[in-house]
Amino acid sequence: MPLTNQVILITGAGGGLGSTAALALAKQGAQIILLDKSIPKLEAVYDAIKVANVPEPIMYPFDLAGANESEYQELADKIEEKYGALQGVLHSAVEFIGYTPLALQATKDWGHTLNVNLNAPFLLSRVLLPVLQKSQTASVVFTSDSSARSAAAYSGAYGVSKIALEGLAKILAEELESFNKIRVNVFIPGPVDSPLRKRAYPAEDKSKLPKMESLAAAYLYLFGSQSIGVTGQTIDARTFHL
Repeated sequence: MPLTNQVILITGAGGGLGSTAALALAKQGAQIILLDKSIPKLEAVYDAIKVANVPEPIMYPFDLAGANESEYQELADKIEEKYGALQGVLHSAVEFIGYTPLALQATKDWGHTLNVNLNAPFLLSRVLLPVLQKSQTASVVFTSDSSARSAAAYSGAYGVSKIALEGLAKILAEELESFNKIRVNVFIPGPVDSPLRKRAYPAEDKSKLPKMESLAAAYLYLFGSQSIGVTGQTIDARTFHL
């Protein structure tokens, strides 16, 4: 299996895309660290991976928005202590409260959304960089949205966070490129039949959308050997072909 001996951390692992990625990468031999604040969701993904008869994942309950800096560092220290190095990070956790005009955007919702969608990926990436650097090659993937660059009306804090997240990914890729170890890319799943899509577009006919499992090949590419040397890029699932 191409990802044997690869340790990959996935945030939002209990969510639709996070769990899809976790199962797809585990089936290719990866040791998955499942990170989510919901223990029941973590357990569901854990059980699905166990049934697949692949490397047993690790569950790590963690509240990205509520954790302080020392708790982020503790997570990094535990990963280094247990595995010595880390080969991948998938930032899949997302907060989407709903489409709202900026004039009506609640301050609390604004702050919480930015914490989950932007501040947490920054903090987590920063504390994990030393552990990622201990790998011969490693991959960091930020999950964005197909509408991010259009800055659509009413996308509010969610839209702002995704625009900023793509900027964060680009800056990090530029800073790490000369080390030739850690590749940093943005992944755009596009419209798929996911829980977030259901919340965003409740009246849409989801039967016409691709299933989340259709993203498996893109996830394998982003964390597999084929993408070594590819950094600072945006991979859109709608146009992705191996």
